Amino acid sequence: MFQSRERESRAAAEPVPTVFPVIAGAEVAAVFVGKRVAGDFYDAIRVSPERVLIGLLDVAELNQENRAVLSTAQEIFRTVGTQLFSASDINESEAMIELNLRINRGLIETSSGVRSCPAFIACYHERFGTLCYTNDGHTPALLRDSSGIAELDSTGLPLGLFSHATSDARIVALEKAAALLLVSHGVVFCESGRNGSSEQYGLDRLKQLLQEATISNPQSLCASVLNSVGEFTGHAPACGDRTALALVRAS
Repeated sequence: MFQSRERESRAAAEPVPTVFPVIAGAEVAAVFVGKRVAGDFYDAIRVSPERVLIGLLDVAELNQENRAVLSTAQEIFRTVGTQLFSASDINESEAMIELNLRINRGLIETSSGVRSCPAFIACYHERFGTLCYTNDGHTPALLRDSSGIAELDSTGLPLGLFSHATSDARIVALEKAAALLLVSHGVVFCESGRNGSSEQYGLDRLKQLLQEATISNPQSLCASVLNSVGEFTGHAPACGDRTALALVRAS
């Protein structure tokens, strides 16, 4: 009986697999490669008839130590996110700041201490084509449109460090055919490993790939990113999680 309850407890702590929502005039997808040895975690959920929440978190330490933390983060992301963003006349920036604060405190409580968690959380508005986001110490998201590549860089500290820390929320417009690309730490900072080289893949390579890519859908864009990283490392086994997430607005 004890073993059965223990198995049920472990299963309850597992994050729920993400099924990406259908988005009018846009599409979102993610691709992951690795052995789930670290704490990469992504999710997306519809929170209103016109809004979709998207998130990518990178929790420090090993996966087996992160399951309860990630499960807590997802529960808050989904339940509180829906509560905050469901009304039609909300202030999205205020809602995003509050969601970050709630996830931050949930991570600290579940960890019973400090657990660094860089995070990028955004709300996409279908009708307006806008993205309200916070970047909590995460790798910059890249936005490609007709003007080139823009970095959506940090707006606050990583989550899970300070209980009263807040993050600024910013809003950007995604024109038609624009693409948003977000990758985890393990993509940008992986090393080539060839001939003893410690050269990192880096953000500049990612920008160049995004600028030159022929984007048909977010799935293919994410796959091309991780394929590029694999070629850079000589297809050596990934030493950490590598995740790419993309949102592409239709032309």
